Amino acid sequence: MDVHNTLMQKKNEAKARQQAKYKAESKERLKKIAAKKIQTTMIGALDSIEKHLGFLWEEDIDGKADGALRELYETVRQEILDRGNDQIRKLNVEIDQYEIEWLRYNLKLNVKRS
Repeated sequence: MDVHNTLMQKKNEAKARQQAKYKAESKERLKKIAAKKIQTTMIGALDSIEKHLGFLWEEDIDGKADGALRELYETVRQEILDRGNDQIRKLNVEIDQYEIEWLRYNLKLNVKRS
């Protein structure tokens, strides 16, 4: 009976290690997905600015461009990226305070018998 108890204990310990690893991987997965979504939002905002206002600092027919507007855009761009990256760091700290377990995708197929 002692061998049986030892084997059961080892099995339970292995299961606990596996579950802890799964939770850690789930947390890292959520961090990665959330960071990607914030980055996509930042890049989308910059793209909209460039698409709708880019003509203000692009070169004209004579090859001249407004350097002051280009510098202003670069400043705004850097502020957007810095704030977004700061929010990603803060979100990662917030996520670290939770236990997270990815529930994976489930698909149920109903089988009809004829």
